[in-house]
Amino acid sequence: MADVSRAYTVSTDRTRLDLDLVHRWLSEKSYWAQGRSRDVVERSIEHSLAFGAYLGDEQVRFARAMTDYATFAWLCDVFVDEGHRGRGVGKLLVKTATEHPELCGLRLILLATRDVHALYETYGGFHVVKTPERWMVRRVEGGSPPCAS
Repeated sequence: MADVSRAYTVSTDRTRLDLDLVHRWLSEKSYWAQGRSRDVVERSIEHSLAFGAYLGDEQVRFARAMTDYATFAWLCDVFVDEGHRGRGVGKLLVKTATEHPELCGLRLILLATRDVHALYETYGGFHVVKTPERWMVRRVEGGSPPCAS
């Protein structure tokens, strides 16, 4: 991996996040969060360990980990600005996130992706689930179902 650490920095300081940019990336440019509302983006960040990658003051990457800080985390909403892809910043962010002191030592870190499996395998230590029959998912297309009152 090229030494991108001199050019790019990664921070979990939420005040540095460009929420307009993160919302635009997720709701307009990602394949998994199309149409996600600004309110949902803000609430998801509020309840997660959020990572921003920066070139100077410009935010170029985002990811967040939903975690209990004891046993489990889900690394999600990983996105890199198109103009900064292929420069090693994705590798830096995945490595920084998986080695972050708040996540280090967790029994399980999960993520879902339809591409870049090699990046997650090489720099995050991820692998394909060996026992998919143990995992279940509840997915509601178009949002959340109404809760019983």
